[in-house]
Amino acid sequence: MALLCKKNKTVAVVGLGYVGLPLALLAGKKGYGVIGLDIDEGKVRLVNEKKSPFNDPAIARQMRRSRIQATSDFGLVREADVVVVCVPTPVNDDHSPDLFPLTSACKNIAPNIRSGALIIIESTINPGVCESVVIPLIEEGSGFRAGKDFLLAHCPERIDPGNDKWNVENISRVVGGFNDESMQRALSFYSAILDAHIKCMSSLKEAEAVKVVENAFRDVNIAFVNELAMSFNKLGIDVVNVIEGASTKPFSFMPHYPGCGVGGHCIPVDPYYLIDYAEKNGFKHKFLSLARRINNRMPRYTVSLLEQVLAERDIPIKDAKIAVLGLAYKPNIGDCRESPSFCLIEEIDRRGGWAASFDPFAIERGTARSLEDALEGAAGAIVATAHNVFRALSPDDFSRHGIQAVIDGRNCLSSQVRTAPAFAYRGIGI
Repeated sequence: MALLCKKNKTVAVVGLGYVGLPLALLAGKKGYGVIGLDIDEGKVRLVNEKKSPFNDPAIARQMRRSRIQATSDFGLVREADVVVVCVPTPVNDDHSPDLFPLTSACKNIAPNIRSGALIIIESTINPGVCESVVIPLIEEGSGFRAGKDFLLAHCPERIDPGNDKWNVENISRVVGGFNDESMQRALSFYSAILDAHIKCMSSLKEAEAVKVVENAFRDVNIAFVNELAMSFNKLGIDVVNVIEGASTKPFSFMPHYPGCGVGGHCIPVDPYYLIDYAEKNGFKHKFLSLARRINNRMPRYTVSLLEQVLAERDIPIKDAKIAVLGLAYKPNIGDCRESPSFCLIEEIDRRGGWAASFDPFAIERGTARSLEDALEGAAGAIVATAHNVFRALSPDDFSRHGIQAVIDGRNCLSSQVRTAPAFAYRGIGI
């Protein structure tokens, strides 16, 4: 099979979420015909109306010029030369990998792929999934043989929603192929749409391992500073100042910062894929498991800090209203996937209080319709997301509502708020 060129080529993108939709838009911009596939009919309708199904201003602007044909009819896969699978890969309640979205996607595309098609898995998966799960499902459903009748590659997604500098077009990528032809076809495709370096890995397993290692690295470092924050809180040391001091060293240090929990669809999820895969193959990742436990405890620690501060003012958390400011996992977007804010709310409820939650980027997910509604009558407030609107809050914004305790879960509030006499302030490790 010849190397792929984009002229008169069609790409089918399976999954039109935070990963798939930006990729589909980019492929269309670069001259490919694009079919967007999703089982969510509401999402399909919005895309066909040139509307973004999630809150992202940059994607919303691109959608107005989009020529994506969105559908839930997987029969249209027959028209595609390249099929890119971008479905979520979450974890179950017991933290074991949930491959159901991926296996469902493979079963849906398998009967419809054309001979010679290139299939690319962008979904984050643990090493070995392409060979042990994806290829058998596609071979069984299509009657084709991998490497002979269809090609398969893995290019783990890299995207940072809301990042104005780094986007799907300019972030470097890695690619692994089932065989050399799969690798070359995938390299040709990504070279045609990306303005970034592409590193070829020597196997599918290596490519699969890259993404989980990237996010396990971040998880471990965040756990380290979260543990320091809890320790330094008792030692009277400002952990953020210490981190910034350590950052003056021009080598061998990379700053990470503590917070009320880790969110998003990568950092709190991907390490479990590596932990699970290694355990099934005879190795136990004690270090990664400990990091996950530390980071999972941060919402509980944050509410304990609030309860302690309220108790110092003779206010029980039981029956108290607590304002939770922010539901998104990162600033200035509406992405609430795996957000620790929901763990904060559960912990407040478990201790007998009740949470009034508000997020200007995800109003439909909160219980309060406005910031004023969330703060009014609350005994305490937890800033869970560093949205600009929360960073700009003044001491008066809290005191005029009678707030007695402010817990800065992202260490993002101003020095005026930190030193205000009308209420008690605590940060995470400061």
